Amino acid sequence: MKHVPIALFGAAALLSVTADAQQVKLEGRTFLEAARQLKPGQYLWEPQRSPQGPVLAIANLHTQRLVLFRDGVPIGASTISSGSKGHETPTGVFTILQKRQEHYSSTYNNAPMPNMQRLTWGGVALHAGKLPGYPASHGCVRLPHKFSELLFGATELGMTVVITHHPEPPHGSVPPDVVEDSAIDRSAIQNAQFEWNPGRAPAGEETVEVIVSKADHRAIVMKGPVKIGSAPVYVHGPVHGTEAYLLETWDSKGPHWIKIHFSETGKGMQAGAHEAEHFDAPAKFRHDLHTVLRPGSIVVVTPLPLSTGGPGTKETVIADMASAT
Repeated sequence: MKHVPIALFGAAALLSVTADAQQVKLEGRTFLEAARQLKPGQYLWEPQRSPQGPVLAIANLHTQRLVLFRDGVPIGASTISSGSKGHETPTGVFTILQKRQEHYSSTYNNAPMPNMQRLTWGGVALHAGKLPGYPASHGCVRLPHKFSELLFGATELGMTVVITHHPEPPHGSVPPDVVEDSAIDRSAIQNAQFEWNPGRAPAGEETVEVIVSKADHRAIVMKGPVKIGSAPVYVHGPVHGTEAYLLETWDSKGPHWIKIHFSETGKGMQAGAHEAEHFDAPAKFRHDLHTVLRPGSIVVVTPLPLSTGGPGTKETVIADMASAT
């Protein structure tokens, strides 16, 4: 594997972060309300809220917060420090490519980067670092030291990390249209050919992702780092920037989704919880997709191409998306 230098802080800064890191309790607040009220260096850790299931992390550069979901339930939250001006942390959907509890920068004076979880080979990672209360890194997402330890123990290679920069927090949403029927006439595409090979991915609790490209008029389905499906789609109307839907829970009333915004630049993003993208896809593909979705699954809708070439792995697809976001 390639080793890309990432750096942020020295040993003295690490000691101050360790001393300042502080776990707080909910004290009657909802989890996301308590997360919004965290001060620099503070974090929440409530793994008993959801002991098992697929894990997803969402970092918000606008609020300087990271929230960890397991089985669609928030179990951890922390303040962060992301990239400073000129070194902005990229937004998009990423996968954990590498994990090292002990890691040092080869560019910035051998600076320690404890509990490093690499998101890109270009130098973006999650790790422990100094938290001054504002963006101050060279592009990475800094975390309180103790929280970085807990997060390191809860994640796996191939896990999804969403990085967004939108003032509106994740909120409830109607389902993305790829998994729910509607009144739209799909006769032109419902019998189209598609790929579906769930057996390609090893058995396990890897997160299922659906990535829908307006540019390619195609959707791909990933389970962990493996592509298990692909289908032609027709996206109705414009797609203003990349957005995502997280399947939070699934009960007797059906699936409950959270909508996540990726940037502040898209027109129409302020419309709120009752908007969802609509697109046509083969009927059998929708049915098969429905069978693999679980709490923690994510649907990404983007105006960008899926890939510029190379194998159809999540690393290739997501890296291309993130670089253009």
